Amino acid sequence: MTAAPQRTESELAAEVAALHEELAALADDRMRAVNAKHGDDHAVNLTKLRAVAKRLKTQPELARALWQTPAEDSTPKLLALLISRPTQYSEAELDAMLREAPTPKVHEWLVSYLGKKSPHREALREAWFADADPVVASAGWALTSDRVAKAPAGEVPDGLDLDALLDQIEAEMKDAPERLQWAMNQCLAEIGIHDASRRGRAIAIGERLEVLKYYPTPPNCTSPFAPIWIDEMVRRAESA
Repeated sequence: MTAAPQRTESELAAEVAALHEELAALADDRMRAVNAKHGDDHAVNLTKLRAVAKRLKTQPELARALWQTPAEDSTPKLLALLISRPTQYSEAELDAMLREAPTPKVHEWLVSYLGKKSPHREALREAWFADADPVVASAGWALTSDRVAKAPAGEVPDGLDLDALLDQIEAEMKDAPERLQWAMNQCLAEIGIHDASRRGRAIAIGERLEVLKYYPTPPNCTSPFAPIWIDEMVRRAESA
């Protein structure tokens, strides 16, 4: 693939401004109202946003400019994440970006599209996991869950103590702030799904704590309640 030509500062600013106008034209106030219920502020349909990103392709320089340019909502930052290259950011840059992520969706995409694919992911996982800010800590738990899920069958990921993780989940998840609680719950489920030797304990912890037990789940979707989630994913794997 031919690299995009280097832009002058004025050319880059003009392209950013044009993209801001394009995104504003795609905005839908009804979608903004729906997203606001989840703490998000973007008003552009994400399928349409991905279409813009597909047209632009990966453009690190433009991604940085979109991220840094002030905007009325987080849509330009979401687009920036879609056209970023995970290797373009240093550990310090990713840490700063996470801390300034304005909404849950930006936070989620930054962790999924950049954090999990970054060469600095393990250093970031350790730093974020221990952070006093529960939102930052939730990113550390998300990266931990990713390591658990990607470990070869029957193997414990290097550097992780799954029993200690279960101890911490058992002690802290019930009263954790919402976003941290969701991340810890995912880690509980991933341990139960991927580690047969600890599956019984993971299910027992979920049943005792009852976190997300009554969360409304749409038809044909799996409940986020860990015991149900674990059982369903194990069933699917065994029937595949």
